[in-house]
Amino acid sequence: MNKKPKAIHPFFDEHNPTMRLDLFTWPEVDEYLRHCKGIILPIGSTEQHGPTGAIGTDALTAQAVAHEVSKRTGVLVTPTQPYGMAEHHLGFAGTMSLRPETLLELVHDLLISLAMHGFEKIFIVNGHGGNIATIKAAFSKAYRTISTMEFSESKSFQCKLANWFMTPEVFKEANSLYGDKEGQHATPSEIALTLYLEPSLLSKQCELPPPSPVGPIYDYKDFRQRYFDGRMGSDPFLANARDGEKFLDKAASVLSKNLLDFLQEP
Repeated sequence: MNKKPKAIHPFFDEHNPTMRLDLFTWPEVDEYLRHCKGIILPIGSTEQHGPTGAIGTDALTAQAVAHEVSKRTGVLVTPTQPYGMAEHHLGFAGTMSLRPETLLELVHDLLISLAMHGFEKIFIVNGHGGNIATIKAAFSKAYRTISTMEFSESKSFQCKLANWFMTPEVFKEANSLYGDKEGQHATPSEIALTLYLEPSLLSKQCELPPPSPVGPIYDYKDFRQRYFDGRMGSDPFLANARDGEKFLDKAASVLSKNLLDFLQEP
C-alpha cells in the first residue's frame, strides 16, 4: 500500500482510522473545514449480481475504495449511499432501485447540504454504472441551485465523479486476468473485491454455465429474459480474494492522486 501524503489538516494521522463523517462531531467538522474543503461521497447500488454475487456488491466496493482513499489522503468521507438507479435489475429478487429522478434529487440535496456548510470539493466514488448519467445531471442541477442562492460559507463549488471500476489501471488488470470473461455485469473484478472484503462470500462461489453474451439494456422484463441469471458475459467463478486486494490498491492509488489534484484545482 502507498504511503500517505503530507498532512493537510490537524486530524490527519497515519495511525488513525478512516476519516469518517459519521464518527465526527459538528465542532470537529467545523475545525476540519478550516483546513480542508474536500469530502468524499461514496455511492453504490443494491442490486442482483448474478447467482453467486452479493446484492450489495456496488455499495460494498464503492465504500471500500472511498475509505481507502480517505486513509491515504486524510480527506473526510461521508456514509455510503447504498441505493442507486437499478431499475433494469428489478426482475431479480432483492434488487432495490431508485428512479432516476429520485436519485437525482437525492444527490442534489446531499450536495447542497454539504455546500451550505462550506464544503467546496465533492469527490463522488461511484460503484455502479447505472448511476453515472443521473449523478452528472445532479451536478448540473446543484450548480444551478447554488448560482441562485446565497451561501455564507462556500465561495466556490465543484464536483467530480470517480467510477472506481472504470479507472484505466483497474480495467487493464481485469483484462489481463480475465480477458473477455470479465463481461459487463457481475464481473469477476468486482466480485473479487467483495471476496477480499467479505470472506464469508467465498462459500457462495461455484462454477456456472456460460453466461448470456453482452448486449443492450432495456427494461427489467427484457433484461431478465435476455440475461437469464443476471450476468452479462461475465464469469465470476474466476474471481479470488487476492485479485480483489490488487483491485482495491490500484483503484485507491489512482483515485487518491485524482482527489489530491482535484483539491488543488482553482
